[in-house]
Amino acid sequence: MDKPLYVHRFRYHFSITKLLFWSLLFLSLIYFFFYHPPSSSDSSRRRLWGGADWEYRVLHSARPRSRAGSRVVLVTGAAGFIGTHVSAALRRRGDGVVGLDNFNDYYDTSLKRGRASLLERAGVFVVEGDINDSLLLKKLFGLVKFSHVMHLAAQAGVRYAMKNPSSYVNSNIAGFVNVLEVCKFANPQPAIIWASSSSVYGLNTKIPFSEKDRTDQPSSLYAATKKAGEEIAHTYNHIYGLSITGLRFFTVYGPWGRPDMAYFFFTRNILKRKNVVIFEGPDHSTVARDFTYIDDIVKGCLAALDTAKKSTGSGGKKRGPAQLRVFNLGNTTPEPVGKLVSTLEKLLKVKAKKIVLPMPANGDVLFTHANVSLAQRELGYKPKTDLQAGLKKFVRWYLDYYSPSGKKSAV
Repeated sequence: MDKPLYVHRFRYHFSITKLLFWSLLFLSLIYFFFYHPPSSSDSSRRRLWGGADWEYRVLHSARPRSRAGSRVVLVTGAAGFIGTHVSAALRRRGDGVVGLDNFNDYYDTSLKRGRASLLERAGVFVVEGDINDSLLLKKLFGLVKFSHVMHLAAQAGVRYAMKNPSSYVNSNIAGFVNVLEVCKFANPQPAIIWASSSSVYGLNTKIPFSEKDRTDQPSSLYAATKKAGEEIAHTYNHIYGLSITGLRFFTVYGPWGRPDMAYFFFTRNILKRKNVVIFEGPDHSTVARDFTYIDDIVKGCLAALDTAKKSTGSGGKKRGPAQLRVFNLGNTTPEPVGKLVSTLEKLLKVKAKKIVLPMPANGDVLFTHANVSLAQRELGYKPKTDLQAGLKKFVRWYLDYYSPSGKKSAV
């Protein structure tokens, strides 16, 4: 009996999707090994680090405040939104923390410098450098025996990929491979916790999104690079014994957030009496996001770090099976973007000039919804901040940070 036509179509589209994904991954690795500029010849980048004073600051920042049960953590992307909050939380509880960030200009660098200044006052030194700089990473690992790496550095944003696709390959794939390469030769090897994304669920229509769901239909280049990262993580875990935990973040928001996120530029546009564009799906369907407050995300990150088992390799050689995990970190309550705007209107006491338009073909998805039962069971993760409470804290920070007096808020 002939098989139904839809079965053949499904297999055809499934094969094409797999072919496109593996082609992207293959081309990315070629780029990494043959075409990205060698950091050893980048003299301008090299001048940003090194010397006795620099080494002292690294070692001082890496020193735990209490020896009992303390970790020594390298946080990449430390001047980023999540990286700053995670670094500060690790330091507050007494862990040794060294930050790393290249302070790129994807968005306002003064915001990143402000975050780094906060961390400096908290006792965290943020090294200025790039994750693709192998010499820098080797130098850091030569100075400090890191027990963990919290790898949060990445080129973020779905829409920007249409303007600068190479930045995603360079950071999210080549940069991740570079970090893993250095980690695999470290002795002892650190346990690695890294930022994946809810974007890997792509065109999946089954809700809520579970870690068991298919993730082979990315809707954007950003999502594809994060999916590639998960496959690369599996490879390094399997071959080299690296303990790796991936965290799929769901629309993180809060103080010191990213200006390219909707809640941030909606706030700015409402206050400046500019138009606020709200997208809708086909047939006027609602666009919704599982908005997750930064404090809940930080708790999930620290729990993932605390439950990570040691890597089993040494000097690039695997000694036994190593832990490999992936968790959703979301709020479990998708909220319509329209509700986001109405909540901001109330908090700001300003009426938004709303314009409703069809969602463009830019890689965004209609909705996200996290199933966090696995993280709840394994990490004790339980988000507690609803959208109203979280936005209230964000608005308070925003009005303070961008006040005419120039006063800057604290984390």
